[in-house]
Amino acid sequence: MKGQILLIAALVFAFIIALFAVINVDSVQVNFLFTKTQIPLILVILASTLLGGATVGLFGGIRQFKLQRSVRALEKKLAETASGPDAAAIRPEEGGVRADRAHSQAQDLPPRGERAAD
Repeated sequence: MKGQILLIAALVFAFIIALFAVINVDSVQVNFLFTKTQIPLILVILASTLLGGATVGLFGGIRQFKLQRSVRALEKKLAETASGPDAAAIRPEEGGVRADRAHSQAQDLPPRGERAAD
């Protein structure tokens, strides 16, 4: 559902930009650092929109790549931890050492509200 809403919002934005560009068809002077030229405003608007979208897409792709690399590293670390020598101690539901120790310590404690005799 979120993807559909995002797609609809992107289409509405693209329509508004296209409409704005079509309305502004007059030629404008664009000053590059080394030269000046006359270009239709529609091209300036569309080029600016495309460059902005490409920039956002590039930065988003880089961020996604870094996040995927981080997830892979964490999954590898988790797999190493789960298959290491202390794996049973980490997983008390499978009868690990820590589960047995915690269970025996809980049996040695007095009931709540009572103090142990000195």
